Amino acid sequence: MTYLSRIWLNPLRRQSQALLASPEKMHAAVLGGLSRQPITERVLWRLEDGTPHRAELLVLTESTPSWEHLIEQAGWIHADEPQALVRDYQPLLDRLETGREFRFRLRANPVSATHTPSNPSVAQKERLAGPRPRGVRVPHRTAAHQLTWLTDRIERWGFRLLTTPDGDPALRLTARERLTFHKKAEATPGEADARARRVVLSTATYDGAVEVIDPAQALHTLTQGVGPGKAYGCGLLTLAPYQLSSGPGT
Repeated sequence: MTYLSRIWLNPLRRQSQALLASPEKMHAAVLGGLSRQPITERVLWRLEDGTPHRAELLVLTESTPSWEHLIEQAGWIHADEPQALVRDYQPLLDRLETGREFRFRLRANPVSATHTPSNPSVAQKERLAGPRPRGVRVPHRTAAHQLTWLTDRIERWGFRLLTTPDGDPALRLTARERLTFHKKAEATPGEADARARRVVLSTATYDGAVEVIDPAQALHTLTQGVGPGKAYGCGLLTLAPYQLSSGPGT
């Protein structure tokens, strides 16, 4: 089974602010909603923009989750309306047929691998200087490159972009962010504390409209996510019914 959850968080609460400021802490809180330990399933999540007085968290899981801990720590404990909704995602997955059209939303970490970065970090230099060097990930920071990153890959994901009446791709880049936070590294034997390392993440949020061209690959895309940064709220591609009058977006 696959489940899509929507959890509302109160941005005025201290714990909620800590979660919203740190993708690493949010990831840990999301994993805390699953009872099957150790966690072996793919878990995807995304923070939604555009809601002024509450934060909206989407989570995709294979097992049935429980979000009481998030509501108690960062939501509205005694609110009348439900603060977490969990829905069976299978009915939507069953609609992935060739030619079916959907609106979509994706928050991704657009990067490419290269052996010749223009301004490599110390860690990248060390990796490239190794005996069997692998390419290092370089983020796409301009809007044009971020759009190209998606258009070059979306057919591999099982979809084709629809076009607008003007003949342009039905695609918008609706948000671009550069996130900086610290991730606590694992302590090595003999160390009392683990040192934190700085993480910089460039994200892009896409809204658009697509047609399914490969249902099996589209299913894999929806359930496994795309691109790097999945632990930090990237890679979850969601679909919604497509109506020509509404235009692209979700």
